Amino acid sequence: MTKEDKKTARNEMMDRPVVKKEIVEFLRKEQKSLPGKLGEIEQEANENRVPIIPHETVVFLNLLLGQLKPNQILEIGAAIGFSSSLMAQHVGETGHVTTIDRFDVMIEKAKKNYELLGLTDKVTLLEGQAADILPTLNGSYDFIFMDSAKSKYYDFFPECMRLLKVGGMLVVDDVLQGGTILLPKEEIPKRSRVIHRKLNAFLEVVMKHPSLESSIVPLGDGLLMIVKKEEVDFSYLLQQV
Repeated sequence: MTKEDKKTARNEMMDRPVVKKEIVEFLRKEQKSLPGKLGEIEQEANENRVPIIPHETVVFLNLLLGQLKPNQILEIGAAIGFSSSLMAQHVGETGHVTTIDRFDVMIEKAKKNYELLGLTDKVTLLEGQAADILPTLNGSYDFIFMDSAKSKYYDFFPECMRLLKVGGMLVVDDVLQGGTILLPKEEIPKRSRVIHRKLNAFLEVVMKHPSLESSIVPLGDGLLMIVKKEEVDFSYLLQQV
């Protein structure tokens, strides 16, 4: 593994599942593998512990998107381009995936993977801070996948809701933090307390708001699914935390 590869080999979420280890082993090893080059990218990333969604989430999203058949997808957190490439398989001839990332090493790897998979016309990678890019986007997305800095989920949520069409779905990865989300803040290391506080505030809003239909699925480190039932301006949240 090269020095640059080592910079990306930090997928600690592989070791923090929220269900029993034996079940995780089964879900990751016994479910159908992805075919072709995309499957090879997944296998290589997992072997090198590069941060991509775990296989149980891959299988679930593949099935879900196959049923939803979204046309326009937005992703926040491209990493090496694996999940956006997976989603691009489901947008059809007229569909498109827009993804955002700010890390140069990840951006370079993602672009190479899009070229390898023949997806340069299907995926647009926006380079920079999501906080700066999201307010500049317009249009209506059928599906949004957020897998970025966990402390920013709360901050990005109002823009996601602005961009998501009514009836569309927002899926948010790694919301349970290995179960530590349930602990009192006194038991959380100081370096992680901002994430703990803002994730709890985020979950408090989305799990109870009458304009949203939400469910947490215990895949990986917790997969939050949100359906937007009606138009609501959530920008007021940014004044509260």
